[in-house]
Amino acid sequence: QVQLVESGGGLVQAGGSLRLSCAASGSFFNIDVMGWYRQTPGKQRELVAFITDNDITNYADSVKGRFAISRDNAKNTVYLQMNNLKSEDTAVYYCNMMIRTPDRNTYWGQGTQVTVSS
Repeated sequence: QVQLVESGGGLVQAGGSLRLSCAASGSFFNIDVMGWYRQTPGKQRELVAFITDNDITNYADSVKGRFAISRDNAKNTVYLQMNNLKSEDTAVYYCNMMIRTPDRNTYWGQGTQVTVSS
C-alpha cells in the first residue's frame, strides 16, 4: 500500500517563505512524476509544479521565479520551496505522485494548508 505524507504548511506573512515536503512509503518500482497541486474553496484543483524522474520540471505561470520543486529519490520525497509568497498563494496544497507498482497509478497526499497573510 502506497502512502504519501505531507508536511510543512502553515501561516506566513506576504513576502515570506515556506517549504513543503511529501514522502512516499510502501512497495513500488519507481516514482515517475512528483508534483504539487493546490485548491481554494469553490475552485478546481490546479497544478503548481511537477518534476519527472529525469529532473524535467514544469511550473504554473503564477509561481514561476518564486517556487522551486525538487526531489530526493533516495528518500522518495518531493519538496516545494515557496519564496516571496503572496496572499493569492493561500490554498490547500496536495502532493501528487505517479508511481509504478508495477502498474502506473496516481496517488495523493492528505493536503496541507498554506495561509499567506497580507
